Amino acid sequence: MNPAQLSATVVDALASLVDQGALTLPDGVPAEVTVERPRDKSHGDYATNVALQLAKRAGTNPRALAELVAERLRASDGVAQVDIAGPGFLNITVEAGAQGRIAADIVAAGASYGHTETLAGQRINVEFISANPTGPLHLGHTRWAVLGDAIGRVLSAAGATVTREFYINDRGNQMNLFGASIQAVALGEPVPDDGYHGAYVADLAQQVLAAHPGILDLPADERLVAFREAGYALQLAEQQAQLEGFQTHFDVWFSERSLHDADDVTAQLEKLRAQGHLFDADGALWMRTTDFDDDKDRVLIRSNGELTYFASDTAYYVNKRERGFDRCIYLLGADHHGYVNRLRAMAACAGDDPDNNIEVLIGQLVKILQDGEELRLSKRAGNIVALQELVDVIGVDALRYSLARYPADSPLVLDVAEITRASNDNPVHYVQYAHARTCRMMANAADLGMALPDDFDPALLAHERDRDLLRALAEFPRVVASAAELREPHRVARYLEDTAATFNRWYDTKECRMLPQGDEPVTPANEARLVLVVASRTVLANGLGLLGVSAPERM
Repeated sequence: MNPAQLSATVVDALASLVDQGALTLPDGVPAEVTVERPRDKSHGDYATNVALQLAKRAGTNPRALAELVAERLRASDGVAQVDIAGPGFLNITVEAGAQGRIAADIVAAGASYGHTETLAGQRINVEFISANPTGPLHLGHTRWAVLGDAIGRVLSAAGATVTREFYINDRGNQMNLFGASIQAVALGEPVPDDGYHGAYVADLAQQVLAAHPGILDLPADERLVAFREAGYALQLAEQQAQLEGFQTHFDVWFSERSLHDADDVTAQLEKLRAQGHLFDADGALWMRTTDFDDDKDRVLIRSNGELTYFASDTAYYVNKRERGFDRCIYLLGADHHGYVNRLRAMAACAGDDPDNNIEVLIGQLVKILQDGEELRLSKRAGNIVALQELVDVIGVDALRYSLARYPADSPLVLDVAEITRASNDNPVHYVQYAHARTCRMMANAADLGMALPDDFDPALLAHERDRDLLRALAEFPRVVASAAELREPHRVARYLEDTAATFNRWYDTKECRMLPQGDEPVTPANEARLVLVVASRTVLANGLGLLGVSAPERM
């Protein structure tokens, strides 16, 4: 019996009390109640504070309500014992058979175990990284590549329809400077002072010249555009390839230019004018964002007719909403705190509810140490630590897991030696090794002719360590749902570490051996524990998958 099933049992008990007139709930019986694992195992398998939550509405005291609910629960299938603690907490112990059935349910669900319908019906756009296509991706982008992708994965697992989107900032003066920098290197001239100076610019120049041998013969204006566009295509392709190699997939690569090429920005602004929050002043077009807690109004079109970045951002947001997204999530860097209120105000000016339609997450900085010193800047990339070089030094799995196991708003210092060490002190190694151990156990079982039974007696998983592991595995769907609702995939990582520890304690318990010893025959208890091992492997693999980290079968 997992927490969701037990929650339904408690709801049924409440409904029965209401139907029989023993309980009055003016607001009706809740659709679900919170059921959690108690920290103290002596308090049973699960606990709920439902009596404390509902007592006032029911016109009674929590302890009296707890007594009523406990009486009903004790008669429920799968419930072995119900105790009342303190002012009205219900501590519930489930029958061994009901608890053991969790393992079979997990094996049957397979890759879908952990998925829920918590966010079903929601269409969510998650935009992250959104780097200029003028240089290599760097350390800051790396953190968002991990967290944005993992947030998308847990949102999907919680039932939402998710689109991961990269907004390509391919318009503006930075693009012209990019093209001028490549052209200057190709011509053997100095790069403009405000241009791009990394060695990658020389690489791009060589590639452009090789692919377009006649480019230097073009008229000056055409030549600059040609260098810009060719360099843009090469740099964007590199970013896309690096992110795919980093297990970060985007459903949409949205070009800022496309908004302007279709004259979409002007059209969207005209729609917004009808909302009543745009005004003309000093020859410019403004959005009155101060109506919605922004610190100042924002210019959309300058007096010289030039569109601002905020105009593009506004049109882009409206474009997302017109594509049918209920909620637009933005993941922004530590230097973008000022964007939170202006983006929320923008959504309000567009007629939306900022609390429901837009969400802005701010991430903090990351520092990588190697040999006690901050990782050296890349000569190729310029004044940055490049994503690809991080992958080369650390590896995809170690880097992704290490970035995913901390909240986005926590400043982070990672040591290369620590996060790549093959030891139990390294969380990613610890979790992956636990998964590999389950695979080895399954292979050993197959060598002995053991196979997953078509049916087994779940009551055989009655040892304290069996029950500890079953409770841990049963928590996975709740953890995933919580990670999705709070946009905190680090909850999955921490859960995996705790569950790996629980599995290892179970593995070290002689009374819980899965394999028969010596010439002993295979017993029903051995088969039941094989099911438990497969269930453990399923949870560890599914959890690692939500973080974009591989689940190796051997290490």
